[in-house]
Amino acid sequence: MNVNQPGAGRYAWGKSTSLWAALLVVTAPPANAQEELPAITVTANALSQSAESVPAAMSVFDGQTLEREHVQDLPSVLRRVPGFGFQPFGQSAIQPPVVRGISSNFASYSSSALMMVDGVPTFMAQGFDHDMLGIERVEVLRGPQSALYGRNAEAGVVNIYTRAPDNTPHARLSTELGSRNKRVARADLSGPLVEDRLFLGVTGNWSEQDGFIDDRYHGGQADDRKKHGGRMALRWTPNDTSEAILRYSRQDYDDGAAQWGASGTRRTRVSSGVRGWDHSSARSVSLDLSTELASGLKFRSVTGNSDFYDRVLQDTDFRPADALHIGRDNHFNTLSQQFTVEGTLGDSQWVTGVYFDRDRHDLGGEQKTPMRLLPYSAKLQGHSAALFSHWMIPVAERWTLTLGGRAERDFVRFTPQGGDSRDASWKRFSPKVALQYEWMDDAFVYASVADGFRAGSFNTFSPAANYPAYAPEKVRSWEIGLKGGALDRRLLYSVALYTMDIDDMQVQQMLTPGVVYIANAASARSSGLELQADYLLGEGWKLQGAVALNRTRFDTFTDAANDYSGNHNPFAPDLTGNLGLRYDAENRWYTQLNLSAVSRTYLDAANSNRRAGYGLIDLDVGRSFERFEVSAYVNNLANKRYDAVGYQNGFVDVYSPPRELGLRLTFDM
Repeated sequence: MNVNQPGAGRYAWGKSTSLWAALLVVTAPPANAQEELPAITVTANALSQSAESVPAAMSVFDGQTLEREHVQDLPSVLRRVPGFGFQPFGQSAIQPPVVRGISSNFASYSSSALMMVDGVPTFMAQGFDHDMLGIERVEVLRGPQSALYGRNAEAGVVNIYTRAPDNTPHARLSTELGSRNKRVARADLSGPLVEDRLFLGVTGNWSEQDGFIDDRYHGGQADDRKKHGGRMALRWTPNDTSEAILRYSRQDYDDGAAQWGASGTRRTRVSSGVRGWDHSSARSVSLDLSTELASGLKFRSVTGNSDFYDRVLQDTDFRPADALHIGRDNHFNTLSQQFTVEGTLGDSQWVTGVYFDRDRHDLGGEQKTPMRLLPYSAKLQGHSAALFSHWMIPVAERWTLTLGGRAERDFVRFTPQGGDSRDASWKRFSPKVALQYEWMDDAFVYASVADGFRAGSFNTFSPAANYPAYAPEKVRSWEIGLKGGALDRRLLYSVALYTMDIDDMQVQQMLTPGVVYIANAASARSSGLELQADYLLGEGWKLQGAVALNRTRFDTFTDAANDYSGNHNPFAPDLTGNLGLRYDAENRWYTQLNLSAVSRTYLDAANSNRRAGYGLIDLDVGRSFERFEVSAYVNNLANKRYDAVGYQNGFVDVYSPPRELGLRLTFDM
């Protein structure tokens, strides 16, 4: 199932409808239309089951759909998920997620949602990115998932499963040209090295595009973008019940400045004396071992080592004189290990596991003020250990009880340059209980209660306050939902109603850009309704859509000068949604229209800075042949502006990209 953000203005809808009708005149209805939506097996609860039978709000995207619809990156996927978004940060390699109104400050080095790629975690906004080449499926769970996944699965989990190479050769190449000198090349290749035993898969991506912010001081554009990377998977199956997969991935960014400008000045025009750049890089290596034992138990081990290099220089006064700038040279390293055993007991299914990780983060950089240059250097280290178990227990005909729990201990050590180390540790038990009833075939209703948390740490940029620690942020959620299939599986639907209490909320204060202070100074409540559906209309037509209504407000939040109680949580829109309509004709032409919208979003706790609500229209038209496909697309058809005005406490605006047109050529070898 897929989803995004609804509504555009009346004018935009009317304009798109006329264009849509004109494009469909040349097509004929197909004789062999898809008759039902495919069943997808997921492992969201670490146990295999159908997507409809998972007692949680979840969106699932299979790799074939992502390929067919030319979805190339993670933000493009998550825009289709109800209640899921990102802070408007303006830098390619840092994407702080926002789920059900909950988000985190990027400088806390932890996020409100966890990303897992083939079992390897990403705990922070830094590196919360992944290309969509060679993907088996993407599962997005909403609501607290710490009972299974631990820290930072506070509001949700994004599970990405790459396609494991096998005996079937696969070769797909694509190239793309677009607005602002955009150039893209992508490759996805896999197949056997030794039939039935050894397989290799590789992917590669390269893209460049000129920026849209005029650099009046140096000339050209300030925010050019360049990105390239690749992945490799070597799979060995010594017998029919065991396998080992060695994976390596790397993604490099060679960007210009952030898509920022000074608030209150002419849009998309800067005169920065300091030329900004982003030379960040994400790298990961993992070993995935699994076997089925003679007893019927299944054992799995996933070992991962992830590195993210956050290397940025950014002017923040946007003037020729070097009065204000920030620089970052951070290296984040996480080594993780998880062992799981899966089995059955009578009619019950269960999985039990242990998890360990070790963090080694080297922090460095500088802050330029009108008075002086302030360099900084520090080390942030830690380790975690956890024991967890998850059970699915049939308690009566059509009734299933899901029980889960995770006991975890997290330890953090912070050492500022030239200062003494300080330690902090926290213990946490995170439970989950869900009761589900299959009220008719392929239709389920469930109720659940679950806890989640985001890790605590130290204020690494607050020497004046002696780098105080802050505790984990805690969430308890109550949810009821309805999901299933209908009309001979031409319709898949999901409805979720939830409320979440957030305690020891990690809130931030900012004095100047890049300098923040985090404290457990607030509590809040998030409540909402989410709906999503996929519907085969017939005659080649498919409709998909979702809408999320959310209300996240501070219950209590005061500081020395202000009382923010009752205000919106930052980056938490009340309404998001998406509507997609696709037509596949018998003569191999297709047309796809996507409409998305987000309501007004506040950028700070005072609710004084905001991004106005907006709607976007994307259109894709193409024709497939025996071995290749040609398509044309336009993103942001109405050239809508949706800048975040007054980001970072009113210091900067984050500019939205303009309309983009392009041509794409894809080969299936």
